Amino acid sequence: MRHLLDLLAAVALLVWGTHLVRTGVLRVFGSNLRQMLATSMGNRFSAALSGLAVTALVQSSTATALITGSFVGRGLIALPAALAVMLGADIGTSVMAVVFSFDLSWLSPLCIFTGVALFISRQGSVPGDVGRILIGLGLMLLALQLVTGSTNLLTQNPAVQLMLESLSSDRMLEILVGATLAVLAYSSLAVVLLAATLALQVVGLDVALGLVLGANLGSGLMAVVTTARSGIRTRQVPLGNLLFKLLGVAIAPWLIPLWLQGVQPLVQDPATLTVLFHLSFNLMVGLIFIGLTHPVARLVERLLPLQDGNGPLDRPNHLDPSALATPSLAISCAAREALHQADVVETMLRGVVTVIRNNDLKLAQDLRKLDDTVDSLYSAIKYYLTKISRQQLSEEESRRWTDIISFTINMEQIGDTVERVLLDIEEKKIRKGREFSEAGMAEIVELHARLLDNLRLGMSVFLNGNVRDAQRLLEEKVRFRDLEREYAAAHLQRLSGMSMLSMDTSALHLDMISDLKRINSHICSIAYPILDSAGVLAPSRLRASPPAPERH
Repeated sequence: MRHLLDLLAAVALLVWGTHLVRTGVLRVFGSNLRQMLATSMGNRFSAALSGLAVTALVQSSTATALITGSFVGRGLIALPAALAVMLGADIGTSVMAVVFSFDLSWLSPLCIFTGVALFISRQGSVPGDVGRILIGLGLMLLALQLVTGSTNLLTQNPAVQLMLESLSSDRMLEILVGATLAVLAYSSLAVVLLAATLALQVVGLDVALGLVLGANLGSGLMAVVTTARSGIRTRQVPLGNLLFKLLGVAIAPWLIPLWLQGVQPLVQDPATLTVLFHLSFNLMVGLIFIGLTHPVARLVERLLPLQDGNGPLDRPNHLDPSALATPSLAISCAAREALHQADVVETMLRGVVTVIRNNDLKLAQDLRKLDDTVDSLYSAIKYYLTKISRQQLSEEESRRWTDIISFTINMEQIGDTVERVLLDIEEKKIRKGREFSEAGMAEIVELHARLLDNLRLGMSVFLNGNVRDAQRLLEEKVRFRDLEREYAAAHLQRLSGMSMLSMDTSALHLDMISDLKRINSHICSIAYPILDSAGVLAPSRLRASPPAPERH
């Protein structure tokens, strides 16, 4: 039992090391990796090469599937190109298996020592994240040594030998065991390396090759399961990749004897043969199916057809659960959904003047209902962001996380204020049949137009983080405040002139321009995090008070 626990602990350490490398690489190179994938879709071969490169760094074809699937879900790349990326990704993870099959035990203490030193001394910075990657590599290499030692001791048990011998008689059982292990370990790379160790010490080469086929199938299943709750477009990518793997696993058993006949005279080591078979299998699948990405894409689209949109609410949900495995990508998803929330707020705000001019009670009620959409979007975005691991975010991404929260709070409060304005217009103007004076209406229209311009500028500041635009937005706060005071004074002057229209709508008019100023303040608040990050925000805008006179 102790030897079994030692083996399980060694496998767990291998999986954990893979996780540290994957998350560390995504933190350091996440945006660059996404850009590489997005800009290499000119043809299927460049797409496959980019998938190979990204997966060789991330050491997880599942992570590449999640990134690529999110691109397809947002309409950034076509499904055939995404499937070509996945063919390259599978080759990338098999290349890394070959690299780790060499005796790199001497590198393990060096990676762990250097990684820990960097991680502790520069935590939260790029060198600290590089240290995280080195720690992961060192743990993987150490785990491979522990797996080798544990299997040596464990397989001396007669019961274990009898159980392992049962695998040699059933190829389907070997594939099933390999697939199950890959799903449980969340890493086909770990299972392939384990199979190589078993081939060297315990089971025969034939059994190890069956486990490798199962590990490849399991990696495809992992991506399908991980994206099960995502949009249909996102789920199409892992499903297409799983079809490739299923067809490859169906073909491979018939080709194994021919492959052994050609390779075994050149390489006698069972462990090396195992990882070379893993590489050969994925190269075979890539070469055969690189020309069939379009037919397979059409098949996937028939198996997972897109649902026809039947109304204005049928839109893509950018809060992709599968992107949570890649925090930098999840941040981008949350930002995109926050912009949709702002679009709904703009729709509400734009309709206010129309309601006033036309006394449109039905439009006012419809616009007020949109506040429920704004509130639900705020709750969904906030909940989505809380599921992102803050520890895996870089300093810049952590600031972006805070910016998104602040932005959505401001949009939610603007929605509440607009709803209150519309309710006042219904009760104090439309239902009582009152009208604003011509001058009062002109003032409201002017403030409303400025408000829409500032909202668009605020959305641009949130999207691009431009410091100059943020400064312009903050300057608008002062201008809007001065304008509100000017119009309030003008309204009071009309009251002194005994204007009946102004008297009838006085309370509503003053409340409206005050609420519009409040909305503008929420919009201008978008600029504060940007200016604070740039170091151009004054700590206090209060003027120094004159010294108090001394008391005698």
